[in-house]
Amino acid sequence: MYDHRKLGRELGLFDSDPLIGAGLPYWLPAGAAVRHALESYIGEVERRAGYQQVYSPVLAKRALYEISGHWEKYSDDMYPPMDMGSEELVLRPSICPHHALIYRSRAHSYRELPLRLSELGGQYRSELSGVIGGLSRVRAMQLNDAHIFCRLDQVASEAAAALALINQAYADLGISAARYVLALPAEDAVIGSPDSKYVGDAESWAHAASLLREVLDNANIPYVESPGDAAFYGPKIDIQVIDSADREYSLSTIQLDFNQPERFGLEYIGADGNKHRPVMVHRAIVGSIERAVAQVIEVHGGAFPAWLAPVQLVVLPISDDEEKLAVEVARRASSRGLRVEVAHADEGNLGARIRENRLAPYQAILGAREAAAGLLAIRERDGSRREAAPIGEVLDQIAREVVPGALQSSCN
Repeated sequence: MYDHRKLGRELGLFDSDPLIGAGLPYWLPAGAAVRHALESYIGEVERRAGYQQVYSPVLAKRALYEISGHWEKYSDDMYPPMDMGSEELVLRPSICPHHALIYRSRAHSYRELPLRLSELGGQYRSELSGVIGGLSRVRAMQLNDAHIFCRLDQVASEAAAALALINQAYADLGISAARYVLALPAEDAVIGSPDSKYVGDAESWAHAASLLREVLDNANIPYVESPGDAAFYGPKIDIQVIDSADREYSLSTIQLDFNQPERFGLEYIGADGNKHRPVMVHRAIVGSIERAVAQVIEVHGGAFPAWLAPVQLVVLPISDDEEKLAVEVARRASSRGLRVEVAHADEGNLGARIRENRLAPYQAILGAREAAAGLLAIRERDGSRREAAPIGEVLDQIAREVVPGALQSSCN
């Protein structure tokens, strides 16, 4: 594996500056292209899976996190409140309390459930300087977060569907899970006691854990149980990855929460006409965008899957005579949604330019013969070559090929 902290800077994906601060990297144009592609992919995958996108502020009153339990159980990882005179505002460590309020803002019927709310939003963690680094451990992150409000009888199927989305995303990203972990409360925990790190009651925790076991067992996924690693509000499935230093990180997660719906008084009207409490399923398909990109860099060494590559197609005119057509080919490729650059003839001999752009999935070689006939000859990243074909036909084919697997159905 590659060290993303070194390679990411060499490839011009991200960097940092002491004046911004440790654990606060910024994205350079190539990295921003990768990030945008990943965010667009996640948004479309979620839309097709029935999620509705929302936006919520990154600040909230301290009182919100007192209700959710974050202030009592998680404040060591939160930034201190900002005194605004009559109120205290806090940078959010989690999006879930905001989504609970969004759910609570409208009345709901059992017919609406499951209600799937998604948000790609900022979260902030007061990480110590000794543990932050690169993109894998940061203080400000963009989380691919979602919360599913559902009936109890829908929990297992919703968690299973979330797990399927995670596995498909990993396949499209070309990464693999190191292991699946069922994170449970500590074995000696007295859940709900004043000094416990867990809120709620033991019965609901046991029920939630049994539902997650059912999901993993039905998916035939080997997993380990990890007492003591549950969230403070419920057990969870964590999907772990390994980095170049052989450190294990949680990338994706599915969490069951019977407690925040209770704390926020969330309700829906059942078929019987009475009020009922929904269950809240927290899930992140690729976790934080920062950590997902770090893993992709380390696994692929910058040779990203074609749909994710910062530059998908490089046009290489052999001489100055083909320059004008090369620019026109790039324009036509861009109009098809491809990320494209021209490696101009005056930037070096053809061999040098091919090597310089070796990470691009496709290279279009444009010589006098191709230019005269209106053809493109494609060289792929592995060195294989395709027979020259009409420019529009080649660009259409590439545009179809760079669509990730999860989104292929609409292109056939």
